[in-house]
Amino acid sequence: MIQNNQYRNNYIAFINEIINKSYAEKVPQETLKTDPAKAWYIPHHGMYHPKKPEKIRVVFNCSAKFAGMSLNDQLLQGPDLTNSLVSVLTCFRQEPEALMGNVEAMFYQVVVPIEQRDFLRFLWWPNGELNAQLVEYRMTVHSFGAVPSPRCSNYALRKTADDNEEEHGSAVASTMRRNFYVDECLRSVSTETKAKEQIEGLRQACAKGGFRLT
Repeated sequence: MIQNNQYRNNYIAFINEIINKSYAEKVPQETLKTDPAKAWYIPHHGMYHPKKPEKIRVVFNCSAKFAGMSLNDQLLQGPDLTNSLVSVLTCFRQEPEALMGNVEAMFYQVVVPIEQRDFLRFLWWPNGELNAQLVEYRMTVHSFGAVPSPRCSNYALRKTADDNEEEHGSAVASTMRRNFYVDECLRSVSTETKAKEQIEGLRQACAKGGFRLT
């Protein structure tokens, strides 16, 4: 029972967080009765990482099928922009000074156009109150589990590199293009001074695109 209550509380906290941070929004009243062919409802469930048993991640299952069809069946993946892990790790071993970073909630920093959000609807009880009326929400950002999310996020990061190369330099822009494996940055440089400069440049450049590098 304790475990079930903890799971429920963590689940509620996660959903409340994405709503409070505007990663999800209530479906506007005027679009609630939209053409059913222009809306899709996604089931969701919680998952724990084996090494982070206290932290839940709610996954929106875009592969769940209804009438033999899923949202992912209809979405285009787009070109694969994810760097090769072998390449990223090999480059990481080139120099003596190492730096590592992670883009916080990377997918959630890339916005979905308003006209496409009704395909990312989900149902939720406000504050997890099971006796309350179900409310229709929709994601405003790309979610884990959707086929195009990695491509869109990688594209946004590379576009940020392009847009800020003149201000922050080619070394920072090159790192953003070549030394990220999705949201993980692995980079090595020749001196500690260069590492500090690169970290500061990467943080500033990423922030320009709405990404928080930790």
